[in-house]
Amino acid sequence: MTAPRERTAGFVLLIGLLTLLPAVTTDMYLPSLPDVAADLFTTEAAAQFTITGMLIGGAIGQLLVGPLSDRLGRRLPVLVGVSLHVVISLLCVVATTIGQLATLRVLQGLVSSGATVVAMACIRDRYTGADAAKLMSRLMLVIAVAPLLAPTAGSAIAAAWGWRAVFVALALLAAVLVVVVALFLPETLPAERRTAHGIGSSLRGYGQLLRDRRFVALAVIPGLGMAMIMSYVAGSPFVLQQEYGLSTSQFALVFAIGGTSMVTGSQVNAALVHRVGPARLLRAGIPVTVLLAAGLVGVAATHLGGIVGLVVALWLTTAVLGFVMSNASALALSRHGERAGTAAATIGFLQAGLAGAVSPLVGVLGGDAVAMTGVMLLSITVALVILAVGTPAYRRGGWVEMGAERRVGEPAVPADQAAIAH
Repeated sequence: MTAPRERTAGFVLLIGLLTLLPAVTTDMYLPSLPDVAADLFTTEAAAQFTITGMLIGGAIGQLLVGPLSDRLGRRLPVLVGVSLHVVISLLCVVATTIGQLATLRVLQGLVSSGATVVAMACIRDRYTGADAAKLMSRLMLVIAVAPLLAPTAGSAIAAAWGWRAVFVALALLAAVLVVVVALFLPETLPAERRTAHGIGSSLRGYGQLLRDRRFVALAVIPGLGMAMIMSYVAGSPFVLQQEYGLSTSQFALVFAIGGTSMVTGSQVNAALVHRVGPARLLRAGIPVTVLLAAGLVGVAATHLGGIVGLVVALWLTTAVLGFVMSNASALALSRHGERAGTAAATIGFLQAGLAGAVSPLVGVLGGDAVAMTGVMLLSITVALVILAVGTPAYRRGGWVEMGAERRVGEPAVPADQAAIAH
């Protein structure tokens, strides 16, 4: 299923704005973590939990929003969630203890989770297979605004008015997004396709998803990719500013450079996915990422090349993730188009949950560069094992079998074969 280029571009922009909100909420606040720890008289680990807490809240929230969006449509849940994001951002401004701030960040993740679920569900409502993988890759052009610009903007705001002003900016951003979504986001799930049963029945749909071993394997892989990213996100302010001696502005610049990596990788993936197919790109991308992550650990342990060596190794490692997360997500969603919201929520829950569970290991293991990169290597290695054990990706002809998911209203045609014939 395709659409005119202008309509597709507008759809990508709208969906990208939804997925942008949680990313900006994390990245704009990152440079302020050391200031938060000092101002609220707390530890680095406690300050880092304000990042982790948002991921945990997002994980829980997505499980609730997914079935709701299958029953009520896509627009209402996201409008309510983003509106509440405005309120909670303003409450963060007046938090006086790290406990209050951490609690509010969990709630912030909870209410903004609808943005991510709706974005993925809207994609599955309209696209599948290679088309969906290509669209998810194109989304990186919009999502990349967060790591490219948000830390720089956050550091500038915090330098001028303090870290609390960052949350004022987030409230204003969310308020603008409410207006944009209300005016321009189409309803991609018409009433006749919505779940007719109660929420309890909708929630039982998770049981059906979890009984699909291949779906679970594919859904876990983006979560482990996000665990890699968030291990870097949570550890980098301390590694780059304290271990490598960068200033706040230098950190923001380095973080922005890193943000171009997944943009580059995902756009190469988008260019290749129709010719090669998402399954074959996925099974090649994960082993390459493992090798690059192992080299990254070596650079961190030896300080080879100093800050330049670390940044180059990080850039290459995260660039190849562009061949992993979007393809795995698209293949997983293709298996359950009839409950796209619930499926998207499961993928989102695993992304936020695994990232929230794994990234604190960076601080537990010492918070230095070796700890950060070691956790990244562990995450992608587990993803490789899951792909090999839980899917036929590395069996003869397995990529054809993985792509053979039925589109709504179409005969069963292997998506990867259709992509090659495209």
